[in-house]
Amino acid sequence: MELAYIPSPSQGVWHLGPVPIRAYALCILAGIAAAMWLTRRRWVKLGGRADDIIDICLWAVPFGIVGGRLYHLITDPELYFESGEQPIRALYIWDGGLGIWGAVALGAVGAWIGCRRKGIPLASFADALAPGLILAQAIGRWGNYFNQELYGDATTLPWGLKIDTVVNGTAVHGVFQPTFLYESLWDLAVCGLLLFADRRWSFHSFRLFALYVAAYTVGRGWIESLRTDHANVIFGVRLNDWTALILFLASVGFLIVSRNWPEPSLQQRLGDSLLVDPEPEADPAPDAESEDAEPESVDEDPKTQSTSNS
Repeated sequence: MELAYIPSPSQGVWHLGPVPIRAYALCILAGIAAAMWLTRRRWVKLGGRADDIIDICLWAVPFGIVGGRLYHLITDPELYFESGEQPIRALYIWDGGLGIWGAVALGAVGAWIGCRRKGIPLASFADALAPGLILAQAIGRWGNYFNQELYGDATTLPWGLKIDTVVNGTAVHGVFQPTFLYESLWDLAVCGLLLFADRRWSFHSFRLFALYVAAYTVGRGWIESLRTDHANVIFGVRLNDWTALILFLASVGFLIVSRNWPEPSLQQRLGDSLLVDPEPEADPAPDAESEDAEPESVDEDPKTQSTSNS
């Protein structure tokens, strides 16, 4: 008998009249808001304009949500498109199922469009975003808690998660590894690492973003090994573990290759965003001496006057 555990939420949906308010969606939105707040602060501190981040995120966020869902559907199509399943559920993003790598990949396309429209280098935006992105992941993971999903093996640990739900028509009761909590805490630690590394060594040119990928995939690798939810397996290894391994090697390789790159100038980092039109200066106050001075004499000679007007 378990002496201690983390209880599951009593509900994950509230109704405001006929409108359902889902905790999963609120966690995702809270994560997006936190990422925008932190990225905006970092960008303004660098010398950019606050509105730059808002304008770019208007492109990146929708692309990221679509990309996250597409990654989930591509890697787990049997959950929706096999015989006996309901394909319409592929649109039910509130039930969970947003793959981070699809979100990052397609979100980068949206960010590139936004950066191009603002004249901002994508590398600078990516480095400014990296701590905020992992912070958003830390907050968004709590949506899995409210949906009672993505937990690990059964456990007797005092911080085990009590699950009482139905999965694919099968009732699930017991205490399991709270992998959502492990990943949330890991993400917060990575966020702190990125902020420290950027302050200590001034990472740039996609290097801080590469550090984010490397650090996140290390944690995702061991957390993935604890999970028991459905996943496709290749050579006995879960697909997300293969993805994490490939991205870890790529990001570490990039960090090694770019370690001696010169730091770009402020103009190179901010692009056209630095070219803010200065406010027009007020006309200088009239010189008192010039006001008191006698006006210059005007030549009344008609010949001189006609010559000056010609």
